[in-house]
Amino acid sequence: MRGQVEGAKREGDSKQAGLPDPDAFHSDDEERGDGDHYTEFEQQRQMEILGEQDEALEGVFKTVGNLREQADAMGRELEEQGELLDSVDHLADRVGGKLQEGLKKIGWVIKNNEGMDFAVEIDRTFD
Repeated sequence: MRGQVEGAKREGDSKQAGLPDPDAFHSDDEERGDGDHYTEFEQQRQMEILGEQDEALEGVFKTVGNLREQADAMGRELEEQGELLDSVDHLADRVGGKLQEGLKKIGWVIKNNEGMDFAVEIDRTFD
């Protein structure tokens, strides 16, 4: 058995001895220093990615601009509505004041005429 193992070991050593040197696989371009195709490809791909990112950022910029315009329009609309509400509030105060004044006058009339007996006749005519 020992002989078989040593024989297999010798066969393995002889097979390894027949393998080419890994440094022998260098291309002529690398030896001349013409550049690495992979590096060139990576640089080109990075430029493409940067272009895509620029396009995406431009889209985001336009969207933000549109949102700003909408927010400005909404702000102006809210200011106008606030002015209208102030005007309505002022008119409601005036009408409320006139109503209070009218109720006071009616109260005065009722108070001053409590002891009197008289009937009010209302004529209704329909055409």
